[in-house]
Amino acid sequence: MATVLIVEDDETLAGIMRRHLANAGHDVEWAADGDRGLKKVRFERPDVCVIDLMMPGTDGWGVIEQMRAEGIDTPVIVLSARSSEHDKVHTLGIGADDYLVKPASMRELVARVEAALRRSGRSGTPLVPDREEEAIEAPGIRIDFLTHRALIETAPGVWVDSELTVREFRLLVTLARVRGRVLSRDELQQRVWGTPHRPRDRIVDVCVRKIREKLDARSPTYTFVQTHYGIGYRFEPEPKTD
Repeated sequence: MATVLIVEDDETLAGIMRRHLANAGHDVEWAADGDRGLKKVRFERPDVCVIDLMMPGTDGWGVIEQMRAEGIDTPVIVLSARSSEHDKVHTLGIGADDYLVKPASMRELVARVEAALRRSGRSGTPLVPDREEEAIEAPGIRIDFLTHRALIETAPGVWVDSELTVREFRLLVTLARVRGRVLSRDELQQRVWGTPHRPRDRIVDVCVRKIREKLDARSPTYTFVQTHYGIGYRFEPEPKTD
């Protein structure tokens, strides 16, 4: 399982790509322009990027050049309507890993993404929750490994799915398995993403924020992921305060 970032200003095409990549088992994010794409790359560190070239604001070439200038080695697959040899050679020369011309087969796109993941060694993740493992239960929450869902109790006996992504679910599981213990950002990034934490990385903080938005918004009673400033995060349901 991997996280794929699509940077594409055509919302319809992005939706088609997102659906096919999700059906192939990937966690997919989308940015509608190059500036947003760069922010997501910097702070969320996807496993592979699929980038258009002609976009408003920072174009695809600019995104690739900035990524490589900052030492970000995330594999980049370009999907562009520009088909000249010059465009392909230039784009690969500034740091792209692969180049597809629109309109491209979605099956081929998925195959190219998975090939890029294999080459980079990013195709797996250290944490794969065991579906046979018993559910983790705590006040206001049930983490179900069989269905890969975190269920929130919205009223006595009423449970709703928090709709976590694959990566968010894995981060929550990592914390919940050691309930009450503080895990550093480095521990979390190593366990969930399989990469060391670097000072500029915000990937863990962004993922925790998304988890909180989904869990806390549904629970009338509890917050679940607690912050220890300067250290990391801890899983423990605590009553909401006014």
